[in-house]
Amino acid sequence: MYRRELLRGAAALPLLALPTLARGGVATQEAAPRAPRIGPPQRPRVHLARVRPGDSAWPSPASWQKLNDAVGGNLTRVQPLFDPCRREPDGAACREVLANLHNPFYIGDQPSGTEVSGWLDAWTPAPSVYAIRARNTADVVAGVNFAREKQLRLVVKGTGHSYLGTSNAPDSLLIWTRGMSGVTLHEAFLGSGCEGKAAAVPAVTAEAGAMWIDLYQAVTNQAGRYVQGGGCTSVGVAGLIHSGGFGSFSKGFGTAASGLLEAEVVTADGRALIVNACTNPDLFWAIKGGGGSSWGVVTRLTLRTHDLPEFFGAAWGKIKASSDEAFRRLLAHFFDFYSTHLFNPHWGEQVKIGSDNTLEISMVCQGLDPRQAPQIWAPFFAWVKAAPADFSATNELGARATPARHWWDIEGNPSMIQDKRPGAAPGHGWWKGDQGQVGAFLRGYDSLWLPATLLQGEQRQRLVDALFAGSRYKQIGLHFNKGLAGAPADVIAAALDTATSPALTEAFALAIIADGEGAAYPGMARAGVDLDAARRDARAIDRATAELSRVAPGAGSYVSESNFFNPGWQQAYWGEHYPRLQTIKRKYDPDGLFIVHNGVGSEDWSADGFTRLA
Repeated sequence: MYRRELLRGAAALPLLALPTLARGGVATQEAAPRAPRIGPPQRPRVHLARVRPGDSAWPSPASWQKLNDAVGGNLTRVQPLFDPCRREPDGAACREVLANLHNPFYIGDQPSGTEVSGWLDAWTPAPSVYAIRARNTADVVAGVNFAREKQLRLVVKGTGHSYLGTSNAPDSLLIWTRGMSGVTLHEAFLGSGCEGKAAAVPAVTAEAGAMWIDLYQAVTNQAGRYVQGGGCTSVGVAGLIHSGGFGSFSKGFGTAASGLLEAEVVTADGRALIVNACTNPDLFWAIKGGGGSSWGVVTRLTLRTHDLPEFFGAAWGKIKASSDEAFRRLLAHFFDFYSTHLFNPHWGEQVKIGSDNTLEISMVCQGLDPRQAPQIWAPFFAWVKAAPADFSATNELGARATPARHWWDIEGNPSMIQDKRPGAAPGHGWWKGDQGQVGAFLRGYDSLWLPATLLQGEQRQRLVDALFAGSRYKQIGLHFNKGLAGAPADVIAAALDTATSPALTEAFALAIIADGEGAAYPGMARAGVDLDAARRDARAIDRATAELSRVAPGAGSYVSESNFFNPGWQQAYWGEHYPRLQTIKRKYDPDGLFIVHNGVGSEDWSADGFTRLA
């Protein structure tokens, strides 16, 4: 499990711990053999390699001009994010980049922007040669057809929230959907071809570039309903659906993908297909958790909306134990408390188990009123306060519930940071807890689902022992909303009707172990990477993960928050679903136009996506 000693990462700012990271992969690891193919043999391919600039087959200027005309003048050359600082270090354009480097909405507004600035020995942001600023489905069709006919490497990006680097690639053509951000509410929506087969339901339609904050503002703030989406407000709707998608309240409402009713997808042959449970149901199933940018370009999606609970709430605080023995008792008591009072559809989000013998609580709830939320936590807080020699609250302990209609208010919300750029949408803002991941350079990241059987009887002590042992190496975050065990039966059934691994329905939490440092975009003026510290971090993450693997052998992993170097990614991400996904991939994209790192079918291509393997 140890990483190789050679670290090729770009230079970066001094170490910045990332305790709030919520997506990603892992640090550099020892080169692993390519995972074996799963499923029946592939049929012969049309071509063996894609073309790059300088190749004789690279499109001529006249060809690019023709594409530009076809997309209404919205083809643009892409420059690196920090190119203005290279050209004019003291110029206004460079100052603008530096001033907005920690604003996720600004990063998403740049064609070369990526939410994180790379991953040690894994990937470095590298802009496409050209990008199509898509305005509509016709622009996307033009781009797909051009890439296929010219044998180009194709990249698809909405907001750039890919920890695995799948929304950027050098020498490529980018279809950039950021500008397609319309949101439409429906009182009663019925999918195409579903007449007489299903009932119309309240829903919301979002174009491919819409972010979850756009939907929360429209669905909750304006219409007083709820749509299950992501916790991070600047994440793209389409990208989250492709990965399965968890939000703070997934224990109550399920994954984002399980709420999908219909989508429009531009496939590799240039067709714009309507997909739902009644029309092209195989592709519909695949895009619900089957991985981003592997099936086509989603141009719009329609999601079920729900009655809005009257209240959302939270519980918070940080507890420090005075000794290892006291910390073990704290963990044991917390999981007794969790199993009895919190393992249900009401509670989600996370706790962090620190190497300094701390337990940090950052949990949220839905459907509990202002009396119930603090009442539930009162016995646990009282237990902590009753032993001042063993435990101290380094941050205030508390719980409350407030009207759900105002959860995503920006103005006057101390938990939110507003996008205050001139011309920014007034409803755009991000949670303060997500700030650490904006621009971060990843040193290491790993995750695994912890089965709910670990909460039962004597298994609970094994869980506590593993968490204590793992936390000796690195902080461990347990994201309870990213495992659906404890959810209602209908939520479980809906999740099982998606392409995501069934393991998520048997897990009570997703364990995430990660670390990184400040922004390290190419072209930044910065100090070099401390290689010794990077190696220590990588090994510490390995060792912490190994401790959890002892009690959860073969545990699956969430594709958006996973190990970049995982040699068994097919099983880890999709489990028993992978052969079916391969079959659908061959049907809709037989020549691999849509290839991303550790995506369905990527084992047939070189790591850069340019050469088909023999």
